[in-house]
Amino acid sequence: MQSKVVEFNLEYDMPTVEVALQKLKNALTTYKGLGCKAVIIIHGYGASGVGGSIKAAVPRCLNDNSMRGIVRTYVGGGQWYNRKREILAMCKSLESYERRITNNEGVTVVILK
Repeated sequence: MQSKVVEFNLEYDMPTVEVALQKLKNALTTYKGLGCKAVIIIHGYGASGVGGSIKAAVPRCLNDNSMRGIVRTYVGGGQWYNRKREILAMCKSLESYERRITNNEGVTVVILK
């Protein structure tokens, strides 16, 4: 098994929202199959105009019925502080990524089932 935590850059190559969501679904399925516990999705926060659309679409995708068997829960970087204890109880390895997550509107942390 590889690392319990992986980072996945959804902004890479500046995809359309549709392409980004398909990449996200494929990546989460793959990482779950590899035994990963958590995925830090880097989607940007919209300063360029592109990341904002992807950022808004990520929670909708994670809540989709098709993700029910893959996604346990998720939290945006802006809400990390409020849910930190709960999320770290599910994946202690995220502690070493805290500085990159806390108050970072450009990331979402996904806990896999």
